[in-house]
Amino acid sequence: MAKCPIVTLADGNKIPALGLGTWKSAPSQVYEAVMEAIRVGYRHIDCALVYLNEPEVGRAIAHAIKEGLITREELFITSKCWNSFHSKQKVIECCNRSLRALGLDYIDLYLVHWPQAYKEGGDLFPKDENGDIQLADIDYLETWEGMEECKRKGLVRSIGVSNFNSEQITRLVKSCQIKPVMNQIECHPYLPQKKLIALCEDFQIKTTAYSPLGSPDRPWAPKGEKTLMEDDTVKTIAKKHGVTPAQVLIRYPIERGLISIPKSTNKARIAENFKVLTFSLDPADVEALNGLDKNYRVCVLDADVSSKYYPFKIPY
Repeated sequence: MAKCPIVTLADGNKIPALGLGTWKSAPSQVYEAVMEAIRVGYRHIDCALVYLNEPEVGRAIAHAIKEGLITREELFITSKCWNSFHSKQKVIECCNRSLRALGLDYIDLYLVHWPQAYKEGGDLFPKDENGDIQLADIDYLETWEGMEECKRKGLVRSIGVSNFNSEQITRLVKSCQIKPVMNQIECHPYLPQKKLIALCEDFQIKTTAYSPLGSPDRPWAPKGEKTLMEDDTVKTIAKKHGVTPAQVLIRYPIERGLISIPKSTNKARIAENFKVLTFSLDPADVEALNGLDKNYRVCVLDADVSSKYYPFKIPY
């Protein structure tokens, strides 16, 4: 079995550089996907309450442990606090919901999913009579106090953020008691995020790259859009190494010292994705991929743009 690089977080905890993403994975498919991933060698599973599939992920983890495929200590489980749980006490409630759903005693890494908050106490996506998202004016600094409490209570081992911009990261680091160890962001050759990643490194914050393939299966993709996997540069590098374009894109964040979390529920593809641990990209390859930067973001959540904490109003 190929050996996965391990990244050490600022708090000393260690995260595998390759994980299985579960966003957009149907509950009916995610159980088998997680089982297959564990069989193949994945030890890092990326989850979130809002993905609505944590019970099935948890069932797979429990089954794999019972079968002797893995121990809990060998697994690294990430989950995320959703936007409608941003007040301090609600963060703890959200964390406990994920723990129950996953059937776990602790979560390895718990992230604030987005900096902006939604109205609490109802739906995950609360809407007003016009169908617009109901935002809440809850500062993510309060949300972070709840995250710190989760860590103090032993519910989670490490805490971090997701989709935070440079100003939000800087403000949080200056005011918090326990520093975030991770920022999970969209990252691929069309959005390499070099400046944001460098800023995070200055604060000893590691970066996880979500949508490393550019999320070609997202429901809102423009019709006929040329995908990252069809990019000529990506295809040329793939041919040079005798691998697939997808494998190049999944390897790219790992080569940069980041964590890569491709999503798949296809057994063959889960195994193929894990084979990115059997080759390396040359520095010239990474530079060529960095050069594809179009500042092209596929996950914008633009329904939230009127929130003062919406993260994508500034360049990075």
